[in-house]
Amino acid sequence: MDKKSLLDMDATEVSQKLRAGEISSLKATNSYIAHLEKVNPAINFLVEDRFAEARKEAHAADEKLSANQTPGRLLGVPISMKESFDVAGMRTTGGLPYRKDIIEKQDAEIVARLKQEGAIILGKTNTPVLCFCQETDNKLYGRSNNPWNTTRTVGGSSGGEGALIAFGGAAVGIGSDIGGSIRFPSHFNGVIGFKSGNKQVSQNGSFPHIGHTLQEQMLGIGAMAKSVRDARMINEILAFELPQPRSLESFTINILYNSLQYPVNPPTLQALASIKSYISRELKVIDEKPYGYNEAAVLWQIIMSIDGAKAVAQLAFGSKPVRPLREYLKEVFLNSSEIHRNMTRVLVTANMMKPSRSKLRRIEQTIANDYEKIADYLDKKLIIMPVYHIPAPPHGTVIKEVFSPFMTFKRYMPFIAYANTWGLPALIIPVAEDSSGLPIGIQIISKVGNEDAIFKLGEIIEQKFRGYKRKEL
Repeated sequence: MDKKSLLDMDATEVSQKLRAGEISSLKATNSYIAHLEKVNPAINFLVEDRFAEARKEAHAADEKLSANQTPGRLLGVPISMKESFDVAGMRTTGGLPYRKDIIEKQDAEIVARLKQEGAIILGKTNTPVLCFCQETDNKLYGRSNNPWNTTRTVGGSSGGEGALIAFGGAAVGIGSDIGGSIRFPSHFNGVIGFKSGNKQVSQNGSFPHIGHTLQEQMLGIGAMAKSVRDARMINEILAFELPQPRSLESFTINILYNSLQYPVNPPTLQALASIKSYISRELKVIDEKPYGYNEAAVLWQIIMSIDGAKAVAQLAFGSKPVRPLREYLKEVFLNSSEIHRNMTRVLVTANMMKPSRSKLRRIEQTIANDYEKIADYLDKKLIIMPVYHIPAPPHGTVIKEVFSPFMTFKRYMPFIAYANTWGLPALIIPVAEDSSGLPIGIQIISKVGNEDAIFKLGEIIEQKFRGYKRKEL
């Protein structure tokens, strides 16, 4: 088995070949390590490795495999992990220099679940500061670059993870998403991604911990992968409950095309048209504005600005006075702040958008009232919509579009915000490329409980359209 074919395999296939004795875990682990050492310097996606430990664990996995001791769906399978999840013996810095010497003693709950299935963690991948924006750059580890064009963004906050999987640097990876943090990188880097729905996966051991109820409802954790079947498998491992079987034929597929309301570039529009034409041959297809669609972006921005993001600001500044605007100006004009300008920009915006107590109470009531209506609307519906209006733009573009005093997020965030605001599961699939080869993804969204139907439709689209393609050197 040559190294190139191994890098193309998803976790399911790697596991199958390990159990069949066609490859060894140690050989697979060494192949991934060699590949990571080769490609990481130009892209900067892997920020901490545990290669020595991974080799030892691979050797132990091979002994279990040879003795037919094969508990666990990922026994001997090398995977990668977003930096924000605690792994015992590794750092969880949030991209903050003052946390660089803190070593975690306990695994996050999702890490423990993956290890129980036999997964071998190769290392941890880059994020923005405290995972609080959609551009992966920080003062501790620096900027990650897009594998398809290094002048372009990888997105965020799971940007390093998206880039690693795009290069085939592990069999599968793990990300989290409170504002497109799995979906932006999946779209920009051309990988499969899955954001779980409201409180379906534990955030224990994820940094920073999301404390406010409205924000926690928006958080989802799941795979960044090479296949839909891997996204399904990882969700089955991580989720509190297994999704119940659903008959796809009983669902109506709402493909936003005429009802988009927000502009997207021509290749994205063409991809939606092609999917609509193909899906309508076998399934019922409609094209309508989803319930709660127009409100989602504004609600998302306000929810993320609760208390002016005070708790995140205090973490970012550590023991120093919390002065976001001052530090932002220091960085812009003097390049002398210890906190990345993206972080202070976001904090300034959050302070501007901070809701009053009365406004927050109204939003809480709106969310509570509309959750049930959203669930009713999505009872037998799957929604297909874009992830973003364009493929990966140049570095710095997304943060200017999403966090702006001119409130441009109203134009650019609705596709992303819909799943977060309403706590919905969402699957991302690369379906096309633009003229320069940059990947274009779409999302399949429904309510919690319809994950099986989401994955089934995703497999159909994956097989017909682009799907995952590894970026080769």
